[in-house]
Order: sequence, then C-alpha cells, then structure tokens
Amino acid sequence: MTGNSRLRGVIAAIPTPFTGDFEPDLDRFVRLAGRLLDDGCDALNVCGTTGEATSMGLAQRKALMSAAAKALPRDRLMVGTGAAAVADAIELTRHAGELGFAGALLLPPFYYKNVPDDGVIAYFSAVAEMTAAQAVPLYLYHFPALSGVPFHPALVAALRERVGPRLHGLKDSSGDLAYARTVAAAVPDFDVFPSDEGSLIEARGGAFAGCISATVNLSSRFCAAAWRDGDADALATASAIRKRVASGPLIPGIKAMVAAMMADPSYASPLPPLAALPAAESEKLEHDLEGIVGRRVGF
Repeated sequence: MTGNSRLRGVIAAIPTPFTGDFEPDLDRFVRLAGRLLDDGCDALNVCGTTGEATSMGLAQRKALMSAAAKALPRDRLMVGTGAAAVADAIELTRHAGELGFAGALLLPPFYYKNVPDDGVIAYFSAVAEMTAAQAVPLYLYHFPALSGVPFHPALVAALRERVGPRLHGLKDSSGDLAYARTVAAAVPDFDVFPSDEGSLIEARGGAFAGCISATVNLSSRFCAAAWRDGDADALATASAIRKRVASGPLIPGIKAMVAAMMADPSYASPLPPLAALPAAESEKLEHDLEGIVGRRVGF
C-alpha cells in the first residue's frame, strides 16, 4: 500500500489498551498495532467501536491519534472521528487530516433518533466543508444496532452527491451482506467494507474493498491468506474464530484474547460501562480458540 493508494484488504478494528486511571495506554497500543501489521493486516481502524472511542474524551482520542500517526505508517490507518456533536466530529476529522491518516470513519450523529435525511446530510456537509483544507478521505460507518441512525442506500447516494468523491466508502457493521452489495453496486467508485471476514473471498472478487473486523485482531494471518491467496481453508478458520468470539460479549472477548496473544493482562481491561470478561469465561474462550487453530493462542 502506497501513500496514494486507497485503503484495501484486511483491516483490524484495533482495541485500545487503557491504564489503571482510564487513559489510553499509548505504548501498548503501538506495540499491538505493530504486531497486527506484521501479522498480515493491510491497515488498522483506530478509535472505532472495538477501540471504545465513544467512551473516550476528545483529548484522549486526539492523543491516541497522534501517537498512532507518529509511530505507524499513516497510509495504513483509518480513524474513527464520528461524534454526537458536529463540532467534535469536525475537530477530530480535522486532526485526522492534519496528521495524514488515510481515512476518517464517521458514525452518524447518534443521540437523536428518527432524524430526517436532510439533518444527516447537513451534519456530513458541515464536517466536509469545515475540514476541506485537510481533505482526509471520508467513510460512513453504518452500525444501526448501536447508532440507531441507518445509512439507507438512498441516503448514501445523496451524501455522495452532496460531499462528492471525497466520500470514499462505507463500513457496514449491520451484518447484512445484501445491504452491503446494494450500496456497493449503487454508488460508483465507492468502497464498501463489511465487518465479517467471511466476505473476504467475495471481496477478493471485486464486490467489496475488503473487511474491517474486530476479530481480525485474532485471525489476521488467516484473513491475509484468504484475501491475498484465496485460501478457503484459512477463511474457514477465521470464520470459526469469529463465530466463537461473537458468541459472547465481543469487545471484552477480543480484549481478553489480545491479552493472551500479547502475554500481557493489561490489554484485557475495557473502559466503563463495559466490563472485563470473567476469568473462567476467558479461559474457556482461549481453550476453544486453541482447538480451532490447533495451537496455543498467539495465532
């Protein structure tokens, strides 16, 4: 991936480690990020849902962004900059552009529900106009189960018409591949990333730009083999990992297994209101994943 390339391929939605006083642990974050890139990830999604961005303050998010941009290849970094307040989204997106991130991923304004399309369009128009000097590529984050504000296909098309080609694509965390296919087909030159790595073979055929997934943190080598080589067995292993981890609380499970992978329990703790996976559940999950991959966690 070069500095002029669009984001593509296997992208891990990286979790954020925290210190005991709820601050982002920047050193551990960079260490994990480097490991994931070395293990086959094409890029990383920083400050997303798995990264607990909406539980962090603006200063914390900006500090994490700055640390990532300083230590890691910026053309391999997408960062979540969405916020309920349009001013916060503008500030974060401007910071992403100043730091040289390859993309800014924006949730819709998520507090008020049943808002009209015109309101969502006004929000994204303001973000695009107020960050035009930095012009980081923009991506929509479709996660209606949590945001409560869906990007239905007609709204996506309207946003692309209003914002223009700076709106590069969409991450779809709805789990509805039919929706993802519809959006990808309806909007020209528009990069859609499903959140399920099970779609990687289809993506490899051109339907999608890749995937952005939390469980890629644990299956990056298998996902890379599927994306780059079309390895169906590797994809089956990655899908089995996803299915098992997703059978429990996703973010605590990811963080518990990242802690095992990194041999460092400090990675396991989430911010309130999330709670760490209980020890017995963590041990059972680790045992089950070892059975799937055929070796000790470390993948």
